[in-house]
Amino acid sequence: MERHIEENMTEENNPYKLSAVNVVAKRIFDIIMSILAIIILSPLYLVILILIRIEGKGPAIFSQERIGYKGQPFTIYKFRSMVPGAEEDLGPQLCSENDERLTRSGRFLRAHHLDELPQLWNVLKGDMSFVGYRPERKCFVDKIMERNSDYQILYCLRPGLFSEATLYNGYTDTIEKMLIRLDMDLDYLRNYSLWLDVKIIAITAWSIISGKKF
Repeated sequence: MERHIEENMTEENNPYKLSAVNVVAKRIFDIIMSILAIIILSPLYLVILILIRIEGKGPAIFSQERIGYKGQPFTIYKFRSMVPGAEEDLGPQLCSENDERLTRSGRFLRAHHLDELPQLWNVLKGDMSFVGYRPERKCFVDKIMERNSDYQILYCLRPGLFSEATLYNGYTDTIEKMLIRLDMDLDYLRNYSLWLDVKIIAITAWSIISGKKF
């Protein structure tokens, strides 16, 4: 599916832009849901922190710069799933299913998306939304933009903790998968409704609880 926006497109004439009512409703929903989730999942946070620290040295929380709302950089937080300094030699690398940089606990956390739980703080702060596109590092955004500049359409939306594209397309370990994910993210934005967000959250939560990998 090919879509190409005009080079002079602005935020004001973006045909995918959410209405003011949807923007406010989505943000209120994010605040309420992130507070509830942080409270309910706090015991799980503690267990994960202990497991990471038992396994070896290094910080339990990993932070990294990503590109998000309005194309601005922000700091994303995760439970550390890789060995410390995993990219010091080779630079930015996409993580694959059998990546040797993953720790034993990190492999489990990543397979079940539990490493992303600290991003609830990003949602509460307003860096992210509960549902949206998955934010990438600038180096990968640049590679996607070389192939399809429609990526900039997504900047009218906060990136998400949950993503319809991740749910059905899995982790993206190649640029080709990122391009497929972009089309899915644009479809999500075009068909947005609060009910769609609730549906994606429910399906994703059930998949995680039931142990399904995606």
